[in-house]
Amino acid sequence: MILTDTHTHLYYETDDVKRTGLVRRCTDNNIKRLFLPNVDPSSMPLIFSLVNAHPDLCFPMLGLHPCSVKADWEDVLGVIKKSIEQHKIVAIGEIGIDLYWDKTLLAEQIQAFKMQIAWAKELKLPIVIHCREAFDQVFEVLEQEQDENLRGIFHCFTGTLEQAHKVIELGFYLGIGGVVTYKNAGLDKVVAQLDLKHIVLETDSPYLTPVPHRGKPNESSYLSYIAQKVAELQQTDLETVAEVTTENSRLIFGV
Repeated sequence: MILTDTHTHLYYETDDVKRTGLVRRCTDNNIKRLFLPNVDPSSMPLIFSLVNAHPDLCFPMLGLHPCSVKADWEDVLGVIKKSIEQHKIVAIGEIGIDLYWDKTLLAEQIQAFKMQIAWAKELKLPIVIHCREAFDQVFEVLEQEQDENLRGIFHCFTGTLEQAHKVIELGFYLGIGGVVTYKNAGLDKVVAQLDLKHIVLETDSPYLTPVPHRGKPNESSYLSYIAQKVAELQQTDLETVAEVTTENSRLIFGV
């Protein structure tokens, strides 16, 4: 059985001993594929260090997180683009729109989002979307940019069933994480009504820790709790969830 964490910031842990423990607990729990989303230029060397240390386990993506979009966003994207030209990556991400923390840079976030979508199309790569309190704005951009080359994952999907169907119609997969285990979040009811062929699993570690470890730092080994919850909601077994969601990840990333 192989479980795939399609979104983990495991590279944030820079202590060698602790990071070794995180990786070991992944393999002990059948989490054998980790996809690492970039945030800004400072996270790029951390990602590639981890990828170089564990090339069969870790896969890199590069992009500018919407919360990192500032007045100098064009210069920052130039730095990231140069790194993309120098490294083999599997996706552009994480990119998108976040209106939870700051609405004043919406125009810049949209511009940066569109520019990175253009990169992905040019390189025939998927995108990994960060969308927080911005479904309408993200959907508008995707409808404008939609073509046969636009595809990827809605990371940390926590929307309604209607929004889930919209994501699927746009040709994207739903990244389901720890929120599905939260009692009053409502995501469990949505996931129960979806076809597993539209779902991938993720932790977003060290954030959004699933029950029973909620309140503590998340880690990729906890993906097993998310997978088990999805299996319950889908009325199937853990092995089926692992097989289908891992195959979905292969279809998306090509690895």
